[in-house]
Amino acid sequence: MADVLPLVEARLRTALGEPDARAAVTFLGTDRIEVLRFSEGDIVRYATLGMSAHPMTDPTAMVADPVKGPRAELVLSVRAGVADTDKVLRPLAVLAASPQVEGVVVAPGASLDVGEPLWPGAPFTSVLVAEPGGLVEDLELDEPLDPVRFLPLLPMTPNEAAWKRVHGAQALQERWLSSGTDLRDPARRSVALD
Repeated sequence: MADVLPLVEARLRTALGEPDARAAVTFLGTDRIEVLRFSEGDIVRYATLGMSAHPMTDPTAMVADPVKGPRAELVLSVRAGVADTDKVLRPLAVLAASPQVEGVVVAPGASLDVGEPLWPGAPFTSVLVAEPGGLVEDLELDEPLDPVRFLPLLPMTPNEAAWKRVHGAQALQERWLSSGTDLRDPARRSVALD
């Protein structure tokens, strides 16, 4: 079985350019997760590398399938120079390790919470997983492997996360859109939720 990660990194480089920094985090009992940083103008993108090494498995399955199952990496885009967003590396690695550690399947519409600010002073402790395919195209792998999907992460304030639990991801995204919310602003306030 071919190693997936070199193909994933090549896809990220094709879509986002050369990374200008990378960090690696290893949690006890898990594979290493790297976070690559890509800078383009006033936008900084952080992409995980390592989450897709193994397929995510349904936590109710009796035996984890080592081949079949969804694969993904996470991508976060923020405006540069507004906050110390480089401190997001560890929280991103925690989120990327969650399928291995907690047995969760990360999919569009899901909320992921790290329980602390994503970076120092951040008004966000969680993210909404958005639909893939816009920034980085899915990476098709040889059968029987599922493609690797690159899932954008949209930071949520605690109020937005609570509202999303009640009304759903689509309703929150529509609220952001109708309010003209800049989801890349690392210091933005919560959207009006009345």
